[in-house]
Amino acid sequence: MGINKRVITGLVIGFSALFAIMHGGIPLTAAVLLIVFLASKEYVLILQNKGFLPSFKIILASSLLFAFAAYFNRFDLIPLIFTISSFMAFMWVLFCGKQPYIANVATTILGFVYCGWFPLHLLFLRDFGTPGYALMVLFGVVLTDTMCYYVGCQFGKHKLSPVISPNKTVEGSIGGAVFCVLITMFFGWAMQIAWYHSVILGALIAAFAQIGDLCESMIKRDAGVKDSSNILPGHGGFLDRCDSYILTIPIVYYYVYLFVENNFIDLIKGMF
Repeated sequence: MGINKRVITGLVIGFSALFAIMHGGIPLTAAVLLIVFLASKEYVLILQNKGFLPSFKIILASSLLFAFAAYFNRFDLIPLIFTISSFMAFMWVLFCGKQPYIANVATTILGFVYCGWFPLHLLFLRDFGTPGYALMVLFGVVLTDTMCYYVGCQFGKHKLSPVISPNKTVEGSIGGAVFCVLITMFFGWAMQIAWYHSVILGALIAAFAQIGDLCESMIKRDAGVKDSSNILPGHGGFLDRCDSYILTIPIVYYYVYLFVENNFIDLIKGMF
């Protein structure tokens, strides 16, 4: 029964993500904001277990401001939003906060960066005019996670991160990366981008999907929590399900923006 719940939940999440990415616009923005809302709530609960008190309201308000900038493709507003959001974190702790003060400011700022700003890069990635890059990330991460587990179970001998995640292996990590590169090369061929960009994107997706997973495991382990929540049957919480995407989406966006869609050297020259 547990396996059936996990499969059904995974299919519902997968098809919902596929629908949102294909349509873009309001459906994608609404889907990302829902994930940001639930992930932020889980993040706050995890940190409370550690004794920290980040502000969920400020994290959510900041994420909404970032979503506004992302939806309207207003990168020029990002420094202003970061500044206002950071001021809000300090003001909240100064006038309404409780001990530990420094940690509460820091974890609030980390919250709107980790749970809000990073995932919202998906809107920028989709704004290139094609769903291809976002789909590349979606399928690349799924294949990385799946093949890391399968190859690790079959051939894994050397621990990848024995303290943070003792079940992950070097062999599984390499296996996941190989299959991820294969799927990104397929997407690259379909999108008619240079093969070496496809290989680099596959390597970046595989690397940062695993790093993102380890980062969330690090936060949970430090807080003494096994799952971020139990809202998703068989999968834990939204942070558990989306952790591999949180760092992957921004790194893919910036690589595509700098090297695939634009010439990095020309962009640098244009700054001077």
